[in-house]
Amino acid sequence: MGSLRRRICCRGITPRRILALGQGSCLSLHEIVMEVMFPFPQAGLSGGAIAGISIAGVVLLIVAIYLYIHFQRRKKLKKASLLPSPPEASMYKPGVVTSPADGSSPFAGVTVDKSVEFSYVELAGATDDFSLAYKIGGGGFGVVYYAELRGEKAAIKKMDMQATNEFLAELKVLTNVHHLNLVRLIGYCTEVSLFLVYEFIENGNLSEHLRGLGRDPLPWAMRVQIALDSARGLEYVHEHTVPVYIHRDIKSANILIDKNYRAKVADFGLAKLTEVGASLQTRLVGTFGYMPPEYAQYGEISPKVDVYAFGVVLYELISAKDAIVKTGGSVTESKGLIALFEEAFSKPDPKEALKNLVDPRLGQDYPIDSVLAMAWLGKSCTQEIPQQRPTMRQIVVSLMTLSSATEDWDIGSFYDNQALASLMSGR
Repeated sequence: MGSLRRRICCRGITPRRILALGQGSCLSLHEIVMEVMFPFPQAGLSGGAIAGISIAGVVLLIVAIYLYIHFQRRKKLKKASLLPSPPEASMYKPGVVTSPADGSSPFAGVTVDKSVEFSYVELAGATDDFSLAYKIGGGGFGVVYYAELRGEKAAIKKMDMQATNEFLAELKVLTNVHHLNLVRLIGYCTEVSLFLVYEFIENGNLSEHLRGLGRDPLPWAMRVQIALDSARGLEYVHEHTVPVYIHRDIKSANILIDKNYRAKVADFGLAKLTEVGASLQTRLVGTFGYMPPEYAQYGEISPKVDVYAFGVVLYELISAKDAIVKTGGSVTESKGLIALFEEAFSKPDPKEALKNLVDPRLGQDYPIDSVLAMAWLGKSCTQEIPQQRPTMRQIVVSLMTLSSATEDWDIGSFYDNQALASLMSGR
């Protein structure tokens, strides 16, 4: 009897009526499904057929819900897999490193492909516990020691734990970027202190050669080649890497000279990542005398920051002078190297004025037209408006042309020297 009453209650019901019944509804689950799927009278269908259709509908509904949840979960997992892992994330955000609860090194989780992780014991053993006898240089972020590690000559930069930003920036750049004209990173160590291990570059840095610190003067053709090598290294990090790297501390002291007198750009501790064609604002770091106006005043950086500094290096190659030149006995009496060259360009005869700026140690052994061409390139690089400066690719092309012309001059001057020509011919 109860069953009959329930069937009577179902007659003529619609989805709207199902909602209206609320808690007082006398419908079974089977009847509700039937009403939703078949709100109109189903003439000609037996009770068994209707029951079969309703069950199939419920199964299909459950399958659809399962598939929806499954694909949503897969979508979230895929999105999560694209995010950097904690060690990798810390590499993109130098300095944001937390110390583990066990008190071990905060860099214990840092693993870097293509770089060797050395132990502190191995580095200390190779330098006699970092003896001064092994010290070969130093800078704002650490001291450099000579060592032989695993059969290879190396330079070890020892940095304070506070230099986390610089350590991670350089580790990130030199692990991912490889080029003939960039110093090669061999490995690293994060025990006791921070250590970066580089290939050993035999002939020191460009500044030492230009300032005459126990070095023979570099011939003009070699200076042009060094400029070209340095430009190629910078062009690579500016235009052939993703993201783009901006060095931010280009200067003669950060250009190393190998045993064949070829140049390699070094010290990427202040390097900044940015997107192609983008500029951003950051805190002021670098070396005075090499900073462009937009960076020194507003902290805006782009690849044109490196271009400006490279222009100053070109002036250094010509004159062997510092980026900031003392013009009197007092420390405050000084002038930028750029200003000295601007004065020469403003003269009625710039070529003649430039002769007064050429490195005296070159004597007369240089082609003045080649010097003038490099000076004009330096002027182009040091324009106040960033957009008016050339790209490193354009600079490379210009220096390739200049290098070819200089080589022709070098060969011609050799045969013009009768003493050398006679010596080579055996007379």
